[in-house]
Amino acid sequence: MIIVPIKEGENIERALKKFKRKFEKTGTIRELRARKNFEKPSVKKRIAHQKAVYVQHLRLQEEQ
Repeated sequence: MIIVPIKEGENIERALKKFKRKFEKTGTIRELRARKNFEKPSVKKRIAHQKAVYVQHLRLQEEQ
């Protein structure tokens, strides 16, 4: 359960922002979307490898 303490006189919009940030950090939405469409472990591994190669390529370009 997410608890957002509100200080005296604090704006409700600010409290909602805090709540949304905390909720996003828990990863609930990401997990729900991932469960909605099952992905085989081999596919997950392949995508992770492709992402790592892409990021490494970007870092190498940044150095040059």
